Amino acid sequence: MTDHVIIGSGINALVAAALLSRKGRKVVVLEREDRLGGCMMTAEATLPGFYHDVMAATFVLFLTSPAYGELAGDLAQHGFELCHTTHPTAVLRPNGRATTLSMDRAANIAQFNALAAGDGDQHGRDVGAIEADAEFLFSLLGGELWRWRTARLMLSQIRKRGLNGLKTWFGEALRPARAWLEPAYQSPDIQALWAPWVLHTGLTPESTYSGQMGKVIAFALEAAGAPIVKGGAGQAVAAFRALIESHGGELRTGADVAEIITQDGKARGVRLANGEAIWASSVLASVTPSQLYGRLLNGAETAPEQQATQSFRHGRGNFQLHYALDKTPEWRAEGLEDVALIHLADGIDSVSKSANEAERGLFPETPTICVGQPHRLDPSRCPEGKAILWLQIPDAPRQIKGDAKGEITGKDWDDTTREAFADRIEAILARHIANFDDIKLARRAYSPADLQRLNMNLVGGDPYGGHCGIDQFFTFRPFPASCNGATSFSNLYHIGASTHPGPGLGGGSGYNTAKRLGG
Repeated sequence: MTDHVIIGSGINALVAAALLSRKGRKVVVLEREDRLGGCMMTAEATLPGFYHDVMAATFVLFLTSPAYGELAGDLAQHGFELCHTTHPTAVLRPNGRATTLSMDRAANIAQFNALAAGDGDQHGRDVGAIEADAEFLFSLLGGELWRWRTARLMLSQIRKRGLNGLKTWFGEALRPARAWLEPAYQSPDIQALWAPWVLHTGLTPESTYSGQMGKVIAFALEAAGAPIVKGGAGQAVAAFRALIESHGGELRTGADVAEIITQDGKARGVRLANGEAIWASSVLASVTPSQLYGRLLNGAETAPEQQATQSFRHGRGNFQLHYALDKTPEWRAEGLEDVALIHLADGIDSVSKSANEAERGLFPETPTICVGQPHRLDPSRCPEGKAILWLQIPDAPRQIKGDAKGEITGKDWDDTTREAFADRIEAILARHIANFDDIKLARRAYSPADLQRLNMNLVGGDPYGGHCGIDQFFTFRPFPASCNGATSFSNLYHIGASTHPGPGLGGGSGYNTAKRLGG
């Protein structure tokens, strides 16, 4: 008999296991794959000695999370170290113009004012407003919503702003990114800097509340940067494992949970595919709704959730592309050498177009591309003098219906189709790097189908655990009736990207559930 069984080993599962084991609870983490970490995976994907984060790479959400606040010291003792740069992001437009964000607010204000009078001042107001509302805003974004603490915080906001003032605040927070950026910023370069970031929240420039999420990202990048883990995301997993095991926790790979054992309205434990039963006081499931209610609880009396699962939607697919380079890339635009994440995009319209095409099952004519330069932050990722690039395309079709450009004919994510889309992306990248053809050593592409094979919770390559529209977010995630990860069974908890507070490496649902259980 153990205290807590945790199904899955992504960031939420590991955070929960770490917090609970530190409190002396007996914890068993069960992972069906042969490795721990979920979307945190580091591999020599291209050539020996070149270490690539195959999926998740940037840890700004974890750095700014309450989980990191509690676990930072312990994780550091087990080898967890973050690597930084003072220039977290930039945009590079097709015309060759680059706009870079630094971690110096005054410098950003001056730079943006130089691009268009008043744009820098507007940036200061935007990030300043997020900073001023941080306690309230981040409680909504990351805390348990149906708790007395949140109710008291809401009452304090009513006293501060008045009822109409609070209504106005929420109305502003629900505005799409396009409705934020176009009136606020004259410079198309600044609009182009922020527009691609909404894709990393699973939204589009036209999505409800994408403007507020864009402002939050702007604030977080300026304040905390875009750090990566020294040695790769896999090193974060290793640190978590060592921390959990040091407190008596058990982590098992190749442990495929076949069902959650229920009786009298309670979860009693789990049964593995090999027939082994593990009994526990509580079960935490870091999986998608379809896995929880369609497979693990199949046949159990969860009719409301099973019905809700039928209408649960997944978002766009994700495409990953990795390069091993013989030398550091020579960007044609100045000032990009030390930037952590560079978007190749032309602005709001181009971002909106590519996302819309992907959502309709089309290969985008001009995909929005995010380029990471891990070697600039962490030279240990590759041999001395060499370089690696991490490319994420957040607007790939989950199910292929065609090609917006009319060139790719494949209708399945087979090798030929994957490499054809990779060729399109590479052609865009190569135009911006003067020495690209001379330094390219190898590349490795991962289609949405490849990513799902690596992690069954990435349904159709959706890295966000489900569509992040307002009807499937906040208190409505994953279902309108959802409440703080509770299920139909009193001691079964749903955590992970499919639950509030949603996707990313913040570990929020694992943290919230662990604290509720005494972690």
